[in-house]
Amino acid sequence: MIPSTSYAASSAVQSSRASLSSHDIFLEEVEHRTFNWFWETANPRNGLVPDRAPLPHGAASIASVGFGLTAYGIGVERGYITRAQAVERSLVTLRFLLSLPQGRAVNGTAGYRGFFYHFLDSETGLRVADWSELSSIDTALLMAGVLFTQSYYDGHNADEREIRALADKLYRRVNWRWMTGGKSSWLSMGWMPPDKFLSAEWKGYNEGLMLYVMALGAPSHALPAETWDRWTETHKEQQGEFYGHHLLNFAPLFGHQYSESWVDFRDIRDKASRERGYDYFQNSREAVYAQRDYAVHNPGHWRGYDENIWGLTASDGPGEAEREVDGQKRHFMAYSARGAGRDYVLDDGTIAPTAIGGSVAFAPEITLPALKAMKERYGARIYNQYGFLDAFNPSFETKDGFWVDEQQLGIDQGPILLMIENLRSGFVWKVMRKNRYIRAGLEKAGFTGGWLSKPQETMP
Repeated sequence: MIPSTSYAASSAVQSSRASLSSHDIFLEEVEHRTFNWFWETANPRNGLVPDRAPLPHGAASIASVGFGLTAYGIGVERGYITRAQAVERSLVTLRFLLSLPQGRAVNGTAGYRGFFYHFLDSETGLRVADWSELSSIDTALLMAGVLFTQSYYDGHNADEREIRALADKLYRRVNWRWMTGGKSSWLSMGWMPPDKFLSAEWKGYNEGLMLYVMALGAPSHALPAETWDRWTETHKEQQGEFYGHHLLNFAPLFGHQYSESWVDFRDIRDKASRERGYDYFQNSREAVYAQRDYAVHNPGHWRGYDENIWGLTASDGPGEAEREVDGQKRHFMAYSARGAGRDYVLDDGTIAPTAIGGSVAFAPEITLPALKAMKERYGARIYNQYGFLDAFNPSFETKDGFWVDEQQLGIDQGPILLMIENLRSGFVWKVMRKNRYIRAGLEKAGFTGGWLSKPQETMP
């Protein structure tokens, strides 16, 4: 079945670019400010990017580093920094990552088997706490940025050659097969030292799209090709209708955004999407429309929701609390994977700008007016020198009016920055199309059509 809001995905983005002029000044401002968050909050001595800022002595997030490595290339293309500056910061980062100790010890390491712990000390680069897991998905997001550097820095000078070599070493040493735990076909969500895999596995449609592409395309320690079709078989329970839209559901929008921030899924299809009759990009587009229509209907009667004020995804929240709002008893949450889909609805009135900002390339005709309206209506509270703050909740009253987060998160800033650039120029997608490992992973998964039908640009 073809989604009700879909049309040729590539045409959708191309036609929207032609009408971006009315939004271009706004997009340039948001993009530049969001880029500055990565450039100015990263530790210049080692390249580690904070999980969130401002937070004195906070931990670094390896996923934030992946977004940061990609941000620097965007900064070069937009003229925010020079190529030499980007090369220097990228080299510092890659050298540091490769120098960090790996091993099974509970303390004193940064990772194991090529994977990295979710959170690292921002100065030493070592595992930050006993609760920080060796994360498969966060390592994949880091490697997305690493492979971006491998394809973007294509010069023949010594520094750019070194970037490519370091990127190759980091990616090649990730032992994807080991992360299955030897007892399953599926990648585990993580591992805890000295020797315990997490029970949760990567099944069902989610941000694992990127994870499995990475694991299939690896030149060593790769998963077998049949893993992909078995994985897509686990998606079937998520297929169905939500607010008049037929789609492969994943309630929080980050699950659609993370993989597609780097990989251009427009017009390429695997066996599962050929059977469905639409590609993953069109599916994400449908998910954005479904969530907008959920907000318009506003079944929870939360304050502020309308066709332009919406956005549910994993984000900060006001905190665990019970309050009466407009005559109803309400439960509010701290950081949670908020979302709205056939699979589940988790909504406490908290709106995350990244839900819209990270979706601008999917459905610019509804997301751009919404992002602009959000800034115009609430900008004095939710927008600062680094763009949008992570979240706000008009239903949660405070002495200042309503709750607003005081921080930005790397994994939420990242999709805003990358997807704005993909909408404006397709830059990140174009760079990643050149990467032989990404292409190998997609082809091994059975993807055909679109840009995969054309000869691959040769990497240096």
